[in-house]
Amino acid sequence: MRDSPKSLTYEEISIGDISEFDRKFSFEDVKLFAILSGDQNPLHVNPSYGEKSAFGQNVVHGMLVSSLFSTLVGMYCPGKHSLYLSQSLNFRKPLFFNETVRVRGAVLEKTDALKIIKMSTEIIKDEDKLVTGEARIKVIS
Repeated sequence: MRDSPKSLTYEEISIGDISEFDRKFSFEDVKLFAILSGDQNPLHVNPSYGEKSAFGQNVVHGMLVSSLFSTLVGMYCPGKHSLYLSQSLNFRKPLFFNETVRVRGAVLEKTDALKIIKMSTEIIKDEDKLVTGEARIKVIS
């Protein structure tokens, strides 16, 4: 991950630009998120419960996985000049501990008068899309 956020201005961003990075979550990461969010659902934090579930193991919280879109916007595109306006989320498949995902955003539209960009967002493992959506971001200066 980057040490400091990119600093793209509205003018430096073009339709079709793609930003991406990789990440994985450990059981420790999930336990910390469970404490911070208050979501102690045993599907996420209880190994014996996870083994008996339809998945055969624990799954990473969908909201923890989708929080990577905040990293995408705040650190990669546009970076420090971002003001997140909205994000849609479609949860398609689960993520399990210690699996690497690729987080990708592609600029779809620019609204010059308001300096707003629209991005498609997706989290992918191998060829499977786990989470998809769209983000709207105001680029501030």
